[in-house]
Amino acid sequence: MNRYPLWKYVIIAVALLIGVIYTLPNFFGEDPAVQVSAGKATVRVEAATQARVEQALAQAGIQPRSIARDANSIKVRLDSADVQLKAKDAIQRALVPDPTDPPYVVALNLLSATPNWLAALRAQPMYLGLDLRGGVHFMLQVDMQAALTKKAESFTGDLRTILREKNIRHAGITRNGQTVEVRFRDPAALQSARTVLADQFPDLLLAEVAEGEATLVRATIKQEAARLVQDQALKQNMVTLHNRINELGVAEPVIQQQGLDRIVVQLPGVQDTAKAKDILGRTATLEVRMVDESAEGRSAELGAGPVPFGSERFLERDGRPIIVKKQVVLTGENLTDAQAGFDSQTQEAAVHLTLDAKGSRIFRDITRENIGKRMAIILFEKGKGEVVTAPVIRSEIGGGRVQISGQMTTVEANDTALLLRAGSLAAPMEIIEEMTIGPSLGAENIAKGFHSVAWGFAAICAFMIIYYNLFGVFSSIALAFNLLLLVAVLSMLQATLTLPGMAAMALALGMAIDSNVLINERIREELRAGASPQGAIHAGYDRAWATILDSNVTTLIAGVALLAFGSGPVRGFAVVHCLGILTSMFSAVFFSRGLVNLWYGRKKKLKSVSIGTVWRADADGAITKAE
Repeated sequence: MNRYPLWKYVIIAVALLIGVIYTLPNFFGEDPAVQVSAGKATVRVEAATQARVEQALAQAGIQPRSIARDANSIKVRLDSADVQLKAKDAIQRALVPDPTDPPYVVALNLLSATPNWLAALRAQPMYLGLDLRGGVHFMLQVDMQAALTKKAESFTGDLRTILREKNIRHAGITRNGQTVEVRFRDPAALQSARTVLADQFPDLLLAEVAEGEATLVRATIKQEAARLVQDQALKQNMVTLHNRINELGVAEPVIQQQGLDRIVVQLPGVQDTAKAKDILGRTATLEVRMVDESAEGRSAELGAGPVPFGSERFLERDGRPIIVKKQVVLTGENLTDAQAGFDSQTQEAAVHLTLDAKGSRIFRDITRENIGKRMAIILFEKGKGEVVTAPVIRSEIGGGRVQISGQMTTVEANDTALLLRAGSLAAPMEIIEEMTIGPSLGAENIAKGFHSVAWGFAAICAFMIIYYNLFGVFSSIALAFNLLLLVAVLSMLQATLTLPGMAAMALALGMAIDSNVLINERIREELRAGASPQGAIHAGYDRAWATILDSNVTTLIAGVALLAFGSGPVRGFAVVHCLGILTSMFSAVFFSRGLVNLWYGRKKKLKSVSIGTVWRADADGAITKAE
């Protein structure tokens, strides 16, 4: 009656093993480390960079625990915080000779101390949020009016291009704030312009004002279109921040929208506010210009003469100079996508670009007029530009799809595509709130949270053992198994644990034991009714299941609502809350019954069970102890 088949015990054993393996990494803590990542989008962290780091540490007499290099950064593990600071200074001196133009970012970091055998199983600790690990918090205000002004400037250029293509004569196009003004002296041209504007620019609201013999057409952005522009500007800024921060190797950044025009950025583990501001400000601007192919330009490239008037000198990625014209052909605003691929004819690595409608028209005209000449793609960071690539134009390119190829490796093509996708901010932002949480405060929060969970667990176990005797022990073991599973699942999902998450974990323990209380009381009721011990155990678990399911489902609905409609700390609480409910249903019913069956199920002539005092009412109403 109360026996589990072997396969159920196998499930329990596998769940226990997985729980132990994926919970263990959370107990090894973190090592102080120094992280070296690219300070410019065009700089790569290579083996030569690692060699320079090792040489700098050796000269400073510092012996690191380990040095590891990945695609984006070099991480140096050290023995203590004091050695960490010394190592940072030594590496900074070696890699950043000019602090005003840093090619690399050297930052303090904390790395998981998980053993290699656990890391090989992809067992990693939970991420810790800003309130537990420490770091910096910024709230940025997006200048939405600047975004609308920028859009109006784009409409001004598009209007000028369309009217020229349609041969519609006008007396001038100007932008006044967020309003585009077009003057017409010819009534026929005005009528043609009305038709073109209504057809080509549905997002503009037109108004006409008479100015003597001329007519002034004022075009303003419609409210619906303005809201869309603002929403897209906010989203583009968030994507750009994601790209740049991820490229610089900052671990587990939190970038989320707050309200209609604000962005919250949290960088756990970063303690230097100035460094964090520097990271946020590293948004690149893309420009496409023609290379100066004149004799003076070529002479300047070779260093034999001055840079011609109307041109500028930049460096390519390999350090070679190149002279380009100051006139900007296209900017990153005209680029909608950039993907690495291969040339269909030569099978060489290439980058495939997709331009918007305006960019497609401009690129078609420029390539038609400059076949055989070079076109430079320049990436600007903090006002300093660097040539990403300068391909030769082979033929006229239309349709908005552009291919950049020529002596590139697959890695270089992927890097170039990433740089071009990173883009620039759609609207300027300013920091209106900043906060730094030190690692000591984070450690204090962790200690307090751990103590709350531990003392809550101990108090529950003590009560259950005193009140339910051996069944209380079973319930306590099931509760420990539930906590183990919850931490393991959070670690496998690589969830970010915050203080609200730890509160939800403590709450999950109290709710999980409720299921065992229902089961134990149901078994007591069966014993009072005169059922045999084996029958009482069987009926207690079976009949309590419906009540347990109902109570957990209703609580889960509330947790899902918090997850769906909450934000920030509320969502962190809801994630742990929902996972805790699911793991408690498994541990309180399936696992605890397995323990009971293992202990009592093999006893055929069971006379009593250790579940505390069971009181029974006699026929005359007196309360007596059940035997």
